[in-house]
Amino acid sequence: MASPYRAIFSTPGTRAFSAAGFLGRLPLAMLGIGIVTMISQLTGRYGLAGALSATVALSAAVIGPQISRLVDLYGQRRVLRPATLVALTAVTGLLVVAQLELPDWVFFVCAAFAGCVPSLGAMVRARWAELYRTDPRRLHTAYSFESVVDEICFIFGPIVSIGLSTVWFPEAGPLFAVLFLATGVFWLTSQRSTEPVPGPREQHGRGSALRSGGLRVLMLASVCIGTVFGSIDVVTVAFADERGHQAAASLVLAAYALGSCLAGVVYGLLDLKAAPARRWLLGVSVMAVSMIPLQLVGNLALLAVVLFVAGLSIAPTMVTTMALVAEHVPRAKLTEGMTWTSTGLAVGIALGSSVAGWVIDASGARAGYAVPVAAGAVAVVVGLLGYRWLNKPVPLRGGTDEHGEQKRNDEQTTQGVA
Repeated sequence: MASPYRAIFSTPGTRAFSAAGFLGRLPLAMLGIGIVTMISQLTGRYGLAGALSATVALSAAVIGPQISRLVDLYGQRRVLRPATLVALTAVTGLLVVAQLELPDWVFFVCAAFAGCVPSLGAMVRARWAELYRTDPRRLHTAYSFESVVDEICFIFGPIVSIGLSTVWFPEAGPLFAVLFLATGVFWLTSQRSTEPVPGPREQHGRGSALRSGGLRVLMLASVCIGTVFGSIDVVTVAFADERGHQAAASLVLAAYALGSCLAGVVYGLLDLKAAPARRWLLGVSVMAVSMIPLQLVGNLALLAVVLFVAGLSIAPTMVTTMALVAEHVPRAKLTEGMTWTSTGLAVGIALGSSVAGWVIDASGARAGYAVPVAAGAVAVVVGLLGYRWLNKPVPLRGGTDEHGEQKRNDEQTTQGVA
């Protein structure tokens, strides 16, 4: 492991909470596709399967930020364990309902409560932020590492889930997803030494972290970026199917994720001086431009190359997004702020999948690649219009000592000049 990555793991407890976070994040990539695979195998009803998966995603988008807000108020252990028990009960209910062939409305009730799955990525990043809040270089590397972990989860999670459900038994994918979730959450929350300590109640103030203009810009842009992700997944599967090689779609999409992984690893090694807002806008712009060549591809091999190149902009953009969240919300609301960007991605993925499916049905797979192009362009517009909010001076953070705050302000001033 390169020295910057060794450095972030030199602090006691970092390896353990990062490993727990990885295990607990796998279900985010396993659960939705696991439910689709299970329901389609047991009932043959793809419409019901897709509707249940969408219900879980939308439920998580609504409930997730509220769970993170409670975490900021009361701590990870006190909130994550009860929330996880609700999610475990709900998914177990789905498995039982599927076996007993109960009415559809019971499925949807269980799916709605399954949205209590907590955002482990935000919880782990909050721990990194607590440890290295006075060391921007290490925090940048830690966020880069977590971005790579996200990509690994989304590469292997669906493969594991589909494989379990098709090779073993239909319920195996969702079942192992909740087992991973329970293990990850209870392992993470047992590590008290690195858990961020909730600040005094008055530091949380009233209202949501979304009162920050900068966070609203980041969330809206995340919806657009999620739309890019969701549409590319659906259109690529359809593109491969039209050419008689549907199974190859997973390899093509893996090239997309691999590009992001490699870029994330390299990005974490860099000592960047430019202001985060400038780097973020550049990343979003490159991501949007990288969608244009998708209109020109004619075979799967070329598509894999184009998507690999397009993937190179993902991790750097998401790493910088998290850095900007930390700049634009109070420390007392950091977990909630990070979860809002994840929520934006989830909403965008659901939107992108739906719109891309409609375009494919109307005009074919190649036409579907217009959806990520349009979504990328909207993300750039959001970034340009919201740049003045992202580039505003950061207000004083509650709970930060005077010298630490002055040091950060000096660093930001230097970055703004660079």
